[in-house]
Order: sequence, then C-alpha cells, then structure tokens
Amino acid sequence: MTTATIENELVDLEKQYWQAIKDKDVEAAMQLTDSPCIVTGSQGVGSIDRQAMAGMLKGASWTLNEFEFVGNVEARALTDDVAIVAYTVREELTVDGKPLTLEAADASTWIRRDGRWVCALHTESIAGDPFGRDRQPMRQDSRR
Repeated sequence: MTTATIENELVDLEKQYWQAIKDKDVEAAMQLTDSPCIVTGSQGVGSIDRQAMAGMLKGASWTLNEFEFVGNVEARALTDDVAIVAYTVREELTVDGKPLTLEAADASTWIRRDGRWVCALHTESIAGDPFGRDRQPMRQDSRR
C-alpha cells in the first residue's frame, strides 16, 4: 500500500467517524475507536475506553447536525501502521436545545491493529483568538 493510499484511506475514515457521531451510530464509532482513546479539547485531557465512549454518545446533551471539513486536510503516514490527520471542521450543533455553529482545528492519530485502522488520539481546538481575548472574562469574586 502506498503512502498516498494510506493518507486517502485515513481521511475517509476520519469522515466516517464524524458521520457515525452525527448519526449517533455507536457501533460504527466503536469500530473506529482504539481502547483507550486519548481525547483532548476545551474540557481537558481524557483517556476513554470504548464503553465510556459509547456512554458519551448515547447520553450527550448535544447533537451534531452537520459537519464539513473546510480548507486543507493534511494527512501523513508515519509508518505503514501509524498515520496522522489534521483539518479544520465547521460544526452545526444543537447544544442544550440551542443551535450553535463553530469551527475547530482537529487532529487524529490512527494506528492499524489486527489489519484495521482505529483512532488512538483525537484533539479539538475551537477556533478563536489564541490568547482568549474573544472569550468572556471571568467574573470577579463578589466578596471582595
């Protein structure tokens, strides 16, 4: 298998993962997830096994309505069995009953186990000012 073939396959798998989340297809998501899978984002860092991932998908307070990869998608095979994918994604969500649109930079590390690719690491960084100037300031303690 050529490096370009691996890279194309991984971009397709990344899109399948997003589609599984959109469809709330727990089985498809589990087939694409290493156990544990390390996940990082605005809520911190976590190591999530398949059972916890399934619970998160089933009990989510949000729904992914649409997603679209925007701009360049970068993929790189590091070895025949390890590859990375990075991209910007636009997400249309419903969170706590309210619509939300956001863009984020995402990256995943995929490994081949027993002849199939699984995601071992996924990161998401919501787009915005890297210094947080576009976010609301913390409230001052009212006891001062």
